[in-house]
Amino acid sequence: MGELDSTGFRTAVVPAAGMGTRFLPATKTVPKELLPVVDTPGIELVAGEAAESGAERLIIVTAPGKDGVVAHFVEDLVLENNLAARGKHTLLAKVRRAPGLLAVESVVQQQPLGLGHAVGCAEALLGDDEDAIAVLLPDDLVLPNGVLDVMSRVRAKRGGTVLCAIDVPKEEVSAYGVFDVEAVPDTANPNVLRVKGMVEKPKLQDAPSTLAAAGRYLLDRAIFDALRRIRPGAGGELQLTDAIALLIAEGHPVHVVVHRGPRHDLGNPGGFLRASVDLALSHPEYGTDLRAWLEQRVKG
Repeated sequence: MGELDSTGFRTAVVPAAGMGTRFLPATKTVPKELLPVVDTPGIELVAGEAAESGAERLIIVTAPGKDGVVAHFVEDLVLENNLAARGKHTLLAKVRRAPGLLAVESVVQQQPLGLGHAVGCAEALLGDDEDAIAVLLPDDLVLPNGVLDVMSRVRAKRGGTVLCAIDVPKEEVSAYGVFDVEAVPDTANPNVLRVKGMVEKPKLQDAPSTLAAAGRYLLDRAIFDALRRIRPGAGGELQLTDAIALLIAEGHPVHVVVHRGPRHDLGNPGGFLRASVDLALSHPEYGTDLRAWLEQRVKG
């Protein structure tokens, strides 16, 4: 592995232990993370984002018996040789992309005990020199890639933990974890803010802002100690937001980067469909025909 400074990250963690109940019956046999957004599984899109931002390794947190997500990143030499023999070089390149992105390991979350618990499962796999990890929630597709790069630069300047936020409509704040923020005096970037606290799924009148968590975290390694010190909530779950709140209370610097581009929720069929259409419209093979069909369909 390469050199690692105190502000970068080598490892990206993707919690993928959920059972995808909102996509049943499709997810009865196919993991939600392998459902294709156009022609690429969501987990591969997230892995590609992590690799582009400098990650060398992906740790996938899975559930017992949910091995298919990790298998997507394993070479299939029989398939590759078959495609090569048939001259299917474009398809061969697509098949080879996932295994070539970065090293992939897995850890099993034996019980569904919350996002904080899932993140904590990755600690034992980290090197002693890793001071930070990236966490990417596979349900969140943040476009275009690059927000992790911005978050890394903020951490390099300000230390601590850096989170990603999106500005949501007021009527939607109760569906999110919402940030309580303040301006950072010594920055010219209005999209970098200091986090004073977080409120999970507040009523509109109780929301401190309209800035909501967007499924990208650059967490200082101190998060693991905080996870060990918080109390489980409903259902015995350990909430990552509670651990972050503890760090804030103890003076650990936490900032957000507000992402102003598109973000899609792949965790429900409606959001998944919008993501598929969005990516398909810019696809070199399908985009032109799809746009023409949609325009005609909407008129009809």
